[in-house]
Amino acid sequence: MSDASFADGDPAAVKVALRADDAEGLAVISTLMQDAVGKTVDTAWMPNRRIFALVVNRFRWETSEDADSYERCRCGLHAENVLAVRATGFDPEKAQEVFELLAISFDAGEDGTGILTLACAGGASFALDVEALDVRMADMDAAWQTEAKPDHGEDA
Repeated sequence: MSDASFADGDPAAVKVALRADDAEGLAVISTLMQDAVGKTVDTAWMPNRRIFALVVNRFRWETSEDADSYERCRCGLHAENVLAVRATGFDPEKAQEVFELLAISFDAGEDGTGILTLACAGGASFALDVEALDVRMADMDAAWQTEAKPDHGEDA
């Protein structure tokens, strides 16, 4: 009997779960969340708990290199210490409006405060005033195959 190795495991069972409290960690989460798609109805601002959360279908960039097929999975992202939220570029009449997340950035203010921005395609964004940077993301389900890979070519 031999020990199991990582290569023996089911790659679809590998799930990402990360926390960022600095720029380096946020850059990793931003990269993994790039091209995630969601609906505005799947976002929530909980002011009493100071949390902003969303659920999206994340493109699994970490499994796409040299792959014959691509994967997406349901993924949750939430920010803590949120004092205020501003959503721009969304139609308030469309609860089912689809957005594509492009990047997550943090503009630091004084004493660890700042603005966490979730930039979306078409100029839409969520801007979160935070007391401190604390972002968490976690894959929620097994991945499923998709034929489409997001295109970042010059014409895209």
